Formats: sequence, C-alpha cells, structure tokens
Amino acid sequence: MMSYQFLKPYTFRSGVTVKNRIAIPPMTEGMSLENGEVSTDELNYFNIHTGGAGMFITPVANVNALGKGFEGELSVADDKFIPGLAKLAATIKQNGTKAILQIFSAGRMTNSRILRGHQPVSASAVAALRPHAETPRALSEDEIEQTITDFGAATKRAILAGFDGVELHGANTYLLQQFFSPHSNRREDQWGGSLENRMRFPVRVIEAAQQAIADTATSPFLLGYRLSPEEIEEPGIRIEDTLKFVSKLNDMKLDYLHISMGNVWRPSLNNHDDKEPLITKIQRVSSNTPLISVGNVNTPADAEKVIEAGITFAAIGRESIREPHWVQKVEAGTEQSIRYSLSLADLEELGIKTPFFEFLKKMNDAGADQKFDVNDSQTKAVDTDKIDVAFRK
Repeated sequence: MMSYQFLKPYTFRSGVTVKNRIAIPPMTEGMSLENGEVSTDELNYFNIHTGGAGMFITPVANVNALGKGFEGELSVADDKFIPGLAKLAATIKQNGTKAILQIFSAGRMTNSRILRGHQPVSASAVAALRPHAETPRALSEDEIEQTITDFGAATKRAILAGFDGVELHGANTYLLQQFFSPHSNRREDQWGGSLENRMRFPVRVIEAAQQAIADTATSPFLLGYRLSPEEIEEPGIRIEDTLKFVSKLNDMKLDYLHISMGNVWRPSLNNHDDKEPLITKIQRVSSNTPLISVGNVNTPADAEKVIEAGITFAAIGRESIREPHWVQKVEAGTEQSIRYSLSLADLEELGIKTPFFEFLKKMNDAGADQKFDVNDSQTKAVDTDKIDVAFRK
C-alpha cells in the first residue's frame, strides 16, 4: 500500500477526529418516502456505500415544509423524523465513518407542485433563470426569523439522532445562497443591499446552529458550511464577494468549508483571463478553516493531488457510486481492482433503486461534456457534470 496523505487522520477544532481525509459529498438519490422519512432503500444504499471514508455527508434534508426542493428528499423539519434519521446515522457510522447531515431550504429552487400548492419563497420575488421557474414571494421579517429558528431546531434534531455533525447547504442556488446573491436578493432592508446585509442571513443561520450545538451536544459535534464561489447570473455572486464572505466565515470558527464545484481546479466562470483555480484563491483567505474540495476526483492520484495542494479533504462523489469500497481497496493495496465504470448488472449490488437511476438518466438527458461510464450497450452514458449538479442537492 502506498503511503497516501489522504489516509492520515485529522482532528477538527471542535475535537472530532476523522480517520482519513476522504469525504463522501451529499448526493441526491431520491429514495426517501414522500413525507421525507428515511426509507429502507436508503438504509440499504448507505449500508453498502459507507465504512471507508472519514466523513459521509448525507443528501440534503429540508428544515421546514416550504424548504422542500424535490420529491424523495429527506426532512428534518419535525421531531417525528428523528427515529428514522437515527437509523440513518447509525447505518453510516460503520468502521468509524463520521455521519454528517446536510440541511437546507430550497427557497426559489422548487415549485408549487412539490410544495403541494404553496408558492415558493426566497429573499425577493425574483425567479431563477431556468426554464419554467416560478416567481417566488419574498419572505417576511417574521418568516426569516422563523427560518433561522428552523435551522437551529434541525441542528438539534441531528444531534439527538446521533449524527456527528451538520453541514449547512449554502451552495447551488438554494436559500442561503439566495440571500447572499445580488441576483435573487433585491431587498432594501437589513437583509439585502450591501454585501454585509446579504451576509446577514447565512451568518444568523450559522449562529443558530452553533447555539443548538452548545445547548444540546454532549460530545464534540461538527459544523460545516457549503458554498458555491460564483454565479453566472448578472448581477450575481463573483469571487471577490465570496472571498470576503469566506473571510467572515473564517472568523466564525466553523469546522470546515465545503467548496462546491464540478471540478476541483476550475478557474473563474466569469473572468476567462484569470486561470488561477478558485480553490487556490479561497485557500489564501481561509487559512484557519479546513476546506473540503469536490469535483472530478476519481483516482487515488486525483485525491492525493488535492491533499498535496494543502486542501484538507478530498471529496469523492460520482466515483463513490461506482465503487463503494474505494478507500478500503486503497488501504488494502488493491487499487487495480477499483471500479471506474458502472454496469446495469451492478445496480442491485450497489443498492441503486429506480428513483436514483432515473435521476441519473435525467441528468444525462440534460446534456454536458463528460460522461458517467455505464457499460451497457442498451443504455446511454450518464453525464458526470450533470450528475455533479445532482450531488450538490
């Protein structure tokens, strides 16, 4: 076995120690029950795919009913979900893997059908720039405060369910990002306008989660935050604003920041003359906060390159679907047996049920550049860049 740096343990500032520097990022599988409860299909999937990585971050769970973004999504919006979530946490925590629950509100990135007739909500009444997007209504002051409270309550439930941490989903155009973005946030009150005001909602949500941890946790508990460094909308988030936000988050002493991109080494989407990877820019202002970087990390060499660059964690998303024993095979010195393609004959073995596979095919039909290798002459290859969009849910 090679002496990979990513196999070394790491201890966070909160006191949680993880056994290696590999993380499984949140990946939509669409297998929860209609009301958001954990299903037996999900438990089976996680039972198959856990046990190797140091951290396993769940698919996102909504913190309230208006936060639901898609069908088959987890919920942590009520105490009634705690027993199922406890089963999920226990299932993930095999062989020392830490279980992290990602939580969010979808904001405008949903629709009235998913919300059972209710209009989506956001920072402002501005529709997303995507086909068939519905115009949301702006949250009132009282609703904003209630949503902050809901994030704190969700964090408490995650603790009671036995998770090792919570990741706040502030990426991929969902509600936390919608308040930060000048495209979706056109407010003129304390929650919008200046960069400081646009930071206010995510900062308050972080503080609510931190308070829930202080009040409830009896052992070290992780708190991370996921963000997208840029938007292509005009106006939209640019890397300059994100670096100021990262500096603010650095002061809040989070356990980690999870940088959501389709490729770890991606440069700016907006300034094509700047070839420096965005993750490198973020590293310079996040010196006190560990980073998780995701995007096109498939081989052990890919993961080691991330760690050698000074990034604390490498996240393996789509490759972990194909090869649930990736870490174990590296540890055993049998890298040559790592599976880098997916056959339809493997689906049962991998716990991939129809909703998940149909979702992957849907992402493929949306079209992009790279392909998710599916070795079956009757099946289209599934697009990895689009799957990465799915993983960010």
